[in-house]
Amino acid sequence: MKKYTMETIVGIFVVFGLLCVGYMTVKLGKVNLFGDNSYSLMAKFTTVAGLRKGSPVNILGIDVGRVEKITMDQENLRAVVEMRIKNDIKIYDDAIASIKTEGLIGDKYLSIDPGGGGDLLKPNGVITDTQAAVDVEQLISKYAFGELKKVSSKNKETEQEKEKK
Repeated sequence: MKKYTMETIVGIFVVFGLLCVGYMTVKLGKVNLFGDNSYSLMAKFTTVAGLRKGSPVNILGIDVGRVEKITMDQENLRAVVEMRIKNDIKIYDDAIASIKTEGLIGDKYLSIDPGGGGDLLKPNGVITDTQAAVDVEQLISKYAFGELKKVSSKNKETEQEKEKK
């Protein structure tokens, strides 16, 4: 009898362990098995460089959703970002969606100012007021070439002054 008791206890622990692994896989993988407690919204941007599917959506620094899909509107030549927002979060039609960067060269995320002066956006609603991400490389190149032009113009001035003497 003791042999079967030990096997039963081991079997219970194995089943419990498999249930724990399954639960953690679903939770960490952000998979919803029993329905979805979020709704879909869209925003149209001129560029979404660096933003990816699964990027976080934040309001006031709080994670309220994820980027679901990024597509292109061929007619208007704009990038369309579809996001999932938690059901208890209210976003109004005067909301502003902007792409931000975590730190100087960190990952991109979608930040939403929820608005409050208009009507509530319904599921599959579109946020019309958007701001694309700031391109750090472009800013650095403008700064570098702007400084080079200033330095080269100063060098020309000093050379011209030397020639006059």
